[in-house]
Amino acid sequence: MAQLVLGIETSCDETAAAVVRLENGKAQVLSNIVASQIKDHSPYGGVVPEIAARKHVEKIDDVIGLAIREAGVELSDLSGVAATAGPGLIGGVLVGLLSAKAIALGAGLPFIAINHLEGHALSPKLTQDLDFPYLLLLVSGGHCQILKVVELGQYKRLGTTIDDALGEAFDKTAKLLVLGYPGGPLVERAASLGNPKYELPRPMINRPGCDFSFAGLKTAVSRLAQSLENEKGELSNECVNDICASFQAATMAVLLNRLEAAFAMSELTGNNRRLVVAGGVAANQAIRSAINELCESFGWQYFAPELKYCGDNGAMIALAGAMRLEAGITSDLHTKARPRWPLDEISAPLNLKHGYGKKGAKV
Repeated sequence: MAQLVLGIETSCDETAAAVVRLENGKAQVLSNIVASQIKDHSPYGGVVPEIAARKHVEKIDDVIGLAIREAGVELSDLSGVAATAGPGLIGGVLVGLLSAKAIALGAGLPFIAINHLEGHALSPKLTQDLDFPYLLLLVSGGHCQILKVVELGQYKRLGTTIDDALGEAFDKTAKLLVLGYPGGPLVERAASLGNPKYELPRPMINRPGCDFSFAGLKTAVSRLAQSLENEKGELSNECVNDICASFQAATMAVLLNRLEAAFAMSELTGNNRRLVVAGGVAANQAIRSAINELCESFGWQYFAPELKYCGDNGAMIALAGAMRLEAGITSDLHTKARPRWPLDEISAPLNLKHGYGKKGAKV
């Protein structure tokens, strides 16, 4: 039986809704609407939670309505309504969650609360045939984890960042170098024009396990930029490009080293040796290429979502909802929004081999 699900995503600064049909294991995206808040947050160099929540309130009705119209369906055609219930900025999460609950209640439809990270974990399935189990590298502005995805709803964390997420390090590097917002694509663009000639630290490389750390690398970039500015008077475009290239090279070295360790820790063998790279940072072409080459050298299959599904979107939430609905899993309308929600509940609280930063590890 086909599942037709409306998915709503408002965990950060994208107001998104989509309709996805799931039939015989194949997903079809009927609509995928994303309203960006980049212009609203650009003056501040990052996401301002209060502004994000207010913009979600302003846009959510129009975004949902457009998603339904573009899909060419009516509410009565839907099998269920799914929404991100966390983790994320609590004000934004509440907007999408309450909207989904209202639609489900009013239309008499099942409601499915989705972990935002599960949406990313399943996102390649929107356009590709991908079987369970697989290894997942989840890299975004708020998270950097390696997990073993056993099946829907069963996840085992193998490694995580002990301080900053990788996307956060990209954004803060961009802010430091006055590149603008959002920082990730701008650092990637500058890196493509530069020479990775500066030696920057590669935190955690060759240590036991596959945890990450990026706070020290971010600090090293700050000190390098300050040193060059003191020496030259100001940072030229060439200097900025070289710093970005050196930063990106260091992050890729860390990712590849940690993935090599994860390959062994995953205990996946034969045709099950599949790696999925998902999340906003998965849109970085240099990182995608480097990880693809790593997989080829180790005999692993490589999967990544299409670029439009790397960032936050409603389609991945709708797919996760459809898969859960197909498995007979629904949620209570009293489900609460969660600012923190580990994908692998059994691994929380974290038991990190190398400790964690003063603000705690990202989950």
